[in-house]
Amino acid sequence: MAKNSTTGLISMQKRRPLMIMFCIALSTAIAFFIGASYSSCNARDYAESNNFSSKIHSESSVVVDDGQNPLGFMKSKLVLLVSHELSLSGGPLLLMELAFLLRAVGTRVVWITNQKPTEPDEVIYSLERRMMDRGVEVLPAKGQKTVDMALESDLVILNTAVAGKWLDAVLKENVAHVLPKILWWIHEMRGHYFKLEYIKHLPFVAGAMIDSHATAEYWKNRTHERLGIKMPATYVVHLGNSKDLMEIVDDSVARRVLREHVRESLGLRKDDLLFAIINSEIAFAVLKFGHEICVSRGKGQDLFLKSFYEALQLIQQRKLEVPPIHAIIVGSDMSAQTKFETELRNFVADKKIQERMNFVKKTLDVAPYLASVDVLVQNSQICKSTNLQYMCGVASGVGQRWAEEKSWWRRDGGVTVARGECFGRITIEAMAFQLPILGTAAGGTMEIIVNGSTGWLHPVGKEGVTPLANNIIELATNAGMRKAMGSKGYSRVKEMFLEHHMSRRIALVLHEVLQKAKGKVQ
Repeated sequence: MAKNSTTGLISMQKRRPLMIMFCIALSTAIAFFIGASYSSCNARDYAESNNFSSKIHSESSVVVDDGQNPLGFMKSKLVLLVSHELSLSGGPLLLMELAFLLRAVGTRVVWITNQKPTEPDEVIYSLERRMMDRGVEVLPAKGQKTVDMALESDLVILNTAVAGKWLDAVLKENVAHVLPKILWWIHEMRGHYFKLEYIKHLPFVAGAMIDSHATAEYWKNRTHERLGIKMPATYVVHLGNSKDLMEIVDDSVARRVLREHVRESLGLRKDDLLFAIINSEIAFAVLKFGHEICVSRGKGQDLFLKSFYEALQLIQQRKLEVPPIHAIIVGSDMSAQTKFETELRNFVADKKIQERMNFVKKTLDVAPYLASVDVLVQNSQICKSTNLQYMCGVASGVGQRWAEEKSWWRRDGGVTVARGECFGRITIEAMAFQLPILGTAAGGTMEIIVNGSTGWLHPVGKEGVTPLANNIIELATNAGMRKAMGSKGYSRVKEMFLEHHMSRRIALVLHEVLQKAKGKVQ
């Protein structure tokens, strides 16, 4: 069976010696950490109109940093945050980061978790304690106090589509009074979220905030085609890297220490090349809706393993001189005993590549692994459909035209529709660490990677196995290319995906939504 390794969380300190000492001391266990900043770049306004085929209006992505906190106008505002759950998954953690960003400017922030287990939960307890330590108030999902808070608030942010169930269940006859001041933050790109019980109120809220243009386009088309409803004014706000992460990125000593420590724990030598696929979990789901059957091995770890094995075979067949290559899959959880992870481990055993592969437990602290690997693979996959007549999940512009030329997706029915990752924050985090990216040509990934410059794109599905294998070989044999792509990726992060970019863009969204809410409520 493949080897296991775990790395815990970094206590990010401003003083280099303390930071490095904590990185090493805590790298043997998983703890709970939420970044203190919510960050990123780009925003596009999908203007509200009276028809479903309205054009998408773009704003400039150039952000001028004048040194002022762009969220300063939120001081003394009351913001209610509603999360469908409180867990270590991406949606709740992003909402927590936004909570901390707002608290930093003096906003009164109240948190509600709609669904909690009946039994005490250590993760929920730890995350709630962290929020309260930062001044975030935590209220139960139900009760008159919660209703009063919703009515009193200046802004309500619903997080994920599933949070929509909270509206009728709790607010009841007060729903209509709250809808005009709701900003709905959507992260999902899966078909099972398109149910009226979740999103029937979506057309009537002040706005929707979505992580990528691909996802926004998907939601715009899907809500119309499937449910006959239209989206509200929609804003695309890309995610980004926090100051804490960039502090480690820009500290060469910290990066070197982390790299040496993790690679030693994995049994790697100095010159070994390490390819990584990093996700919060190794997931498998089967979803059935009408004529559509979605089989989503979400992050594509199975196809990555096939590509990695094929690359090893091709290197041997071609007698290529390359450093020993290894791979890690971060996101393992054998305690859950999922069929999918068992299949992955069996594949590794059957192909006898245990010495080349490591499965690493899921962790929120990706910095040690990003410091230790040489290439990141972002292999998020697709949903097959026989009845979709529209494009979903492919970015517009150059990336879209390039994918069309490759015939990696089409608009017509009866074919595989590329959907991929909603955004993929790990991608920009890896680029900050100057890693080249091998990503699928779908979803938000195409809005991050510049193909041939900061990495390479490959098709989704089985069609992408061999192209990914060839890209692995190409980077393994060309150190200069790895360095050049990594350098360009870092420059792209500095240009587009930093905290001040996101702060200003989200400020524009909040300001507009508040103005809209103020006019309707009055």
